[in-house]
Amino acid sequence: MPPSKPSAPWLEPSSPLADVRVGTHFCLTCAFSEACIAGGYEQHEQAELHCLVEHAGPYRCGEYIFRTGDPFRAIFAVRTGTVKTSVVDKDGREQVLGFYLPGEVIGLNAIYPDRFPCNAIALETVHFCRFSFPAMSALAARMPAVQQRLFRLLSKELGMASLLAGDHSADVRMAAFLSDLAQRYVVRGFSGRQFHLSMSRGDIANYLRLAAETVSRVLSRFRTQRLIELEGRELRLLDPDGLHELGQSLLSR
Repeated sequence: MPPSKPSAPWLEPSSPLADVRVGTHFCLTCAFSEACIAGGYEQHEQAELHCLVEHAGPYRCGEYIFRTGDPFRAIFAVRTGTVKTSVVDKDGREQVLGFYLPGEVIGLNAIYPDRFPCNAIALETVHFCRFSFPAMSALAARMPAVQQRLFRLLSKELGMASLLAGDHSADVRMAAFLSDLAQRYVVRGFSGRQFHLSMSRGDIANYLRLAAETVSRVLSRFRTQRLIELEGRELRLLDPDGLHELGQSLLSR
């Protein structure tokens, strides 16, 4: 039976798929491809980095990639799908920490404690490139671009952790979230104007430190203001500049 077509006429297939290459080339969307390109490494040097990669998956929706307290042995570059990270407090309440798209790396926050400090959960079918961190650390000592890339990714992870700090309105938080998500898709080579929200509204609300009802009201208000169109989880940004301006106080942090 053929798959049903999306109900909204402006929708296109929206599952980002990294451009997987063979041999010594990384996916064009991989967070580490920049290290090889920027470093100008020869083929045999790129091969050293490539040999650290192990393809992992598929992980189905709801499956754990790692859990809080698991020993840290590797970092994961998302090839397909979306992942959320979260922690659970002593009362069993989940706190969503972030969402990761194709080409982005999870697990960097485990370097210091040497154990994963959070859970990583697939929000849809996910595949990874898994990098042995001890081997990558040894390689980074000999390849400056790899070391620099690791430092930049760590810095970005710290920046994301403080993104939602401070007193900001629900509209500002949501605008900043959607604008940031769009820009991350653009950086990875996907459409930044229309995409699938693989995370639930409950997860978005949890991440933005808002009530689920508030998220629904803000999205409805954005539709009325012609900032977005939304069909189920299929999102189209009608006024990206307007959204960016609304979320500017958070995005400029």
